[in-house]
Amino acid sequence: MKISYNWLKWYIPEVPDANKLADLITYHLAEVETVEEKEGNSIFDIKILPNRAHDLLSHQGVARELASLLNIKYVDPTVKYKIPASVKTPAGKPKLKIDVQTNLCRRYMGRIVRGVKVRSSPKWVVEHLESIGQRSINNIVDAANIVMFDCGQPTHAFDLDKIKGGIIVRDAKDGEKIITLDGKEFSLAVTNLAIADSVNILALAGIKGGKIAEVDNNTKNIIFEVANFDPVSVRKTAQALNIFTDARKRFENDLSPELAPSAMRELSALIFEMCPEAIFEDIVDIYPKKQEIKKLSFSTDKISKILGLKVSDKKIEDIMKRYNFTYNLVVGAPTTKFEIIVPSMRLDLVIEEDMAEEIGRILGYDKVKGNISKINFKPKINETYAKISWARNKLLEDGYSEVMTYTFCDKGKVEVMQSASNKKFLRTSLTDGLKESIKLNNTNAPLLGSDKIKVFEIGTVFKKSGEEMHIAYGDKKEVKEMSLDDFYSKNSSSEEHGYFSAEKFLVLAPSRSQVSSEENSYFQKFKMWSLFPFIARDVAVWVPEGVKSANVKKIIKENMGNMVMRGPELFDEFKKDGKVSYAFRIVFQSYDRTLTDAEVNEVMEKITDKIKKNKGWQVR
Repeated sequence: MKISYNWLKWYIPEVPDANKLADLITYHLAEVETVEEKEGNSIFDIKILPNRAHDLLSHQGVARELASLLNIKYVDPTVKYKIPASVKTPAGKPKLKIDVQTNLCRRYMGRIVRGVKVRSSPKWVVEHLESIGQRSINNIVDAANIVMFDCGQPTHAFDLDKIKGGIIVRDAKDGEKIITLDGKEFSLAVTNLAIADSVNILALAGIKGGKIAEVDNNTKNIIFEVANFDPVSVRKTAQALNIFTDARKRFENDLSPELAPSAMRELSALIFEMCPEAIFEDIVDIYPKKQEIKKLSFSTDKISKILGLKVSDKKIEDIMKRYNFTYNLVVGAPTTKFEIIVPSMRLDLVIEEDMAEEIGRILGYDKVKGNISKINFKPKINETYAKISWARNKLLEDGYSEVMTYTFCDKGKVEVMQSASNKKFLRTSLTDGLKESIKLNNTNAPLLGSDKIKVFEIGTVFKKSGEEMHIAYGDKKEVKEMSLDDFYSKNSSSEEHGYFSAEKFLVLAPSRSQVSSEENSYFQKFKMWSLFPFIARDVAVWVPEGVKSANVKKIIKENMGNMVMRGPELFDEFKKDGKVSYAFRIVFQSYDRTLTDAEVNEVMEKITDKIKKNKGWQVR
């Protein structure tokens, strides 16, 4: 979220300088990733976490938080609004009809505004939007965007004259089409929430508007939408269609329906300022189930215990006042208790621990002193983990290397409701993934420096009956798979079988030192793979007997350049007629491009020339 320093000053004129402010935000609110100086303004890129997205993805939200934190004046924006008077729908004109046919729309506010003039936005509007990386489009669209970035509530404007009948909020029908404002066509499903009229889909609810009712230079009459949609529905639709918008980001992290009226007031005031000749009709507000007023109680002692910091009643009361919490203070044995009414925008405050987190961040976590507790107990051995460790060490001892393959797959019997990728099924075995891994490893064997690829995987497979822990192991000839329990039963000795106390397990399980060597893959450092193909070259050198391979290797290494991914590695040696032949393998590869034979040949010629300069040395 990009926040403009000059924009913040509208609401907190006493705000500290930008550098100090960046530190305060990072230590008490959210991480400031960058601060960009831009034409006399400072732009903060703030990483707002999901638990505060409902109230901090806005300039007003951040300003209100900073005013409370710093105990400075916050200027209420609503007093600045010049609210236009509402009029009844003129005779002969249809009233705004809104039909909400789903409980996934928690609130829908609409308003008809007639006689608007679509034109360029005032300079201050353009500057505000451009400061945070947004493009100015026209005064109507810009007003909707200003409101979203100012108070956090997404809004939308439809061209009234392009709408057939009223506004309908409903589930889309399978196969229905929409062309969005950016000209892309999408085919919808019944799980997608849509804004429609009697004929067409007008918008994807909470995500993006459509072309059909787009506001353009010919628009004369508009409908404002200020609504609240179910966050899960918005997220699923946006993910399914692969659409990312600022509106989506706010709705999918949940917004309070109580935010809608203030957004409608601000939007109306902005349009009235830019179109004073416009006529504003009465607001239609569909709000079937009002947001519940939540109460929360917590004790001073409990807060202090959670934080590991002694917090006084006075300090907590000061925080309550600065943050405008409505509260009652109940003093008495055994401890003081606070009873608060949770502000409608603070959807993150649910339990006592949430208030501990809130008080802790305001006070500063740097005030919490580190204290390592003394733990005097023997942990109970986890039998499953013990068997996994035993099996892993057993397979390492047998010369296998461990791999991890993807849990999701393209086809299968166990479908997931929501996947983080385009793979919609969970694996029911490890074998397919392991075979693919073996194939890739064999392809890259020259890079790995391995003559034989032996790999294993220990992981969860998913059956309709439930999850199971499996082991799969093998090479390019054969892959075996079985349950963890079966593997243990077949491979453990009678002495080991059934012993999983902490003491006995540690003795019986093969230690890593038992399976380690300099060449063992367990101890090798990870090296980044290149996506580009490699070229392997061999060079064999005849040298007089008595010349060591290390001498030849040194010359090769000094002249092979920076394109070598692996080598030189000695793979063959034999003696004949007072001479020794050393054969080395060199693997060339680049991280940024495909190497050519000509490039590699040039390096090999250089190596050959250097070798030939040694008396009695010959490249064969």
